[in-house]
Amino acid sequence: MGKINIAIDGHSSCGKSTIARALADKLGYFYVDSGAMYRAITLYAIQNDLVEFEKVKELDLLNNLSKIQVGFGMVEGVQHTFLNGVDVELEIRSLEVSMYVSQVAKIAIVRRYLVKQQQKLSKGKGVVMDGRDIGTVVLPRAKVKFYITADVDIRAKRRYDEMMKNGFTSVSLEEIKNNIEERDFLDSHRKVSPLMMANDAIHIDTSDLTHEEQLNRTYAEVEKVLNAK
Repeated sequence: MGKINIAIDGHSSCGKSTIARALADKLGYFYVDSGAMYRAITLYAIQNDLVEFEKVKELDLLNNLSKIQVGFGMVEGVQHTFLNGVDVELEIRSLEVSMYVSQVAKIAIVRRYLVKQQQKLSKGKGVVMDGRDIGTVVLPRAKVKFYITADVDIRAKRRYDEMMKNGFTSVSLEEIKNNIEERDFLDSHRKVSPLMMANDAIHIDTSDLTHEEQLNRTYAEVEKVLNAK
């Protein structure tokens, strides 16, 4: 079998991006972080005063959508997210962006705009893509689908450690946990493309798995499909 597309869905900070990136590296596939694309648009909204009274100004954002270009590029061997040609990989991981990204992600026109881009990236196959609606909406015909979960306290600690490492030292573990729980609810209850497990997805709980174990588990499932005659 030739190259295939692989869809990885799950809640925030459950390890799906780490798995997706590692799996893509091992297979020699292209990695697409769909969540980073929504984060980049959210960052644009923040930078251009399209957030007011803790609400994203949806109409104003939609009027600016044609001005927003999101892409990926390699920086010192690591894939980064670019917003209108500027590397924003660090900025999109801030708690401020996390606070508003679910508001942006629920806007139907924004989702359609990005889904088209994501499907275009996957046309040639050989893509590992992670997000909230990859296996259900973006790549419903992906040959392998995973649904990743983890305990919320473990997810909060992982996110906290990541933010400390990246210099976001002013946030507390409690703030991060509250943000994760709020995003879980919003992502699962939005009207457009809510987070849900695809019927043919493989469920993996990463709470007690190391990065190596997560990679080995997912790679074994992919290998079964690639080796099938």
